[in-house]
Formats: sequence, C-alpha cells, structure tokens
Amino acid sequence: MQHFDNASAGDIVLSVADRIIENRAYLSEIDGKIGDGDHGVNMAKGFGMAAERIRGNDMSLAAAFDTLGTVLMTEIGGSMGPLYGVMFTQFAETIENSSSIDAKTFSTMLTNGLDGIQAIGSAKVGDKTLLDTLVPAIDAFDSANAGGKPFPDALDALVVAAEKGRDGTKDLVAKIGRASRLGERSLGVLDAGATSCALILKALALGAKQKLQLSAAAVR
Repeated sequence: MQHFDNASAGDIVLSVADRIIENRAYLSEIDGKIGDGDHGVNMAKGFGMAAERIRGNDMSLAAAFDTLGTVLMTEIGGSMGPLYGVMFTQFAETIENSSSIDAKTFSTMLTNGLDGIQAIGSAKVGDKTLLDTLVPAIDAFDSANAGGKPFPDALDALVVAAEKGRDGTKDLVAKIGRASRLGERSLGVLDAGATSCALILKALALGAKQKLQLSAAAVR
C-alpha cells in the first residue's frame, strides 16, 4: 500500500500557499472581469498568514490544514474565505488521527472537504464556481483508485480533471455570487474560484507525490 507520513507532511501546505501567492495578480485579474477583483489579494493574504504560522514549526499535514482553515475562516474577507476555510478544516479533521495517508484516506479527506463546502453554500456543478473544478477532480481520483491505478497515477488524474473543470468554466454562465448578475456576459471568462481550486489541487497532488517518492525510497 502506497502511503506517506502525516507527521512530516505539513510543508505540503507551504507549497500550496506559495502557488496561491505567486498567482495573486492573476487570480485578481480573472476575478475583476466578472467579480469584485479581490480574489487573489484575499487568498494571498490568508495563505500568506497561515504560511507564516506553519513555517519552521515541523507541523503534521493535519495541523497545517487546520492552521490554514482557521485563518481563512476567521481572518480574511470575501466569500471564498469561509468556503476554503471549511474545506481545509474538514481535511484536517479527516486525517488528524491517521499516522499515514494512503489513497483511500486522501479520497475521504477530499470528499469531506467537498461536503463541508456544500453544507454552507448553495452552489452545484455547472454554476461556474470552484465546484466545477473540485467535483470532477475527486471523481477522477476515485475512478483511478477503483481501476487499480497507483496512488501517484490517481493524483495525476485528479490534476488533469481539475484543470479541465477549470477550463470548462469559460463555457458556463455564472449562477452564484456577484458574477451571476451579469448573466450571459459571464460567458468566456474563467471562474476565479475554479482557477484557485485547480492551483490548490495541483500543489496538493505534487506535494503528495513527492512525499510518496520519499516514503518509497526510505523502504528500499
């Protein structure tokens, strides 16, 4: 069974934060076309604050997720803070008692994060939101696992589906939030939340793959 240690994986969250901070201007540019234009700024602020608290503390993945989720829920503005905050908090609660993370645990973690988002929001797939990235990504990951694919290959499938879902939001009319007021004029533009979600999932997947490689090397 392929797995990596929870205790030494908190730095995965630092990699996620780095990707969000690097894309601050890009995310705000996308958001500015049909939204408030502050998505990148708010996300970079929250992820940056969390990274400062995580860096140098040798946190577990669960503890790092909990730190990030708490910051996003309590210390940044905008509509996305609570949504991502509850997702990462659910990630943390799912794995806090797991010494290692295998594909099954990773899947449960993702699904619980999705459930948390859906519990506080009314969006569904097709509404031009982060769910258009997250739902197909989880489906692809689970399908790869069910088909007997190795954990790293399932992570690759997750990223491909996430980016396809993100790109697909260009062809959707916004049904939720400020962008929904634009109606058909929201066509032809990526959704900022779907875009940041794809960045997060790719960074998570890359971080997990690196940990799996280190774990496999240690066994040899």
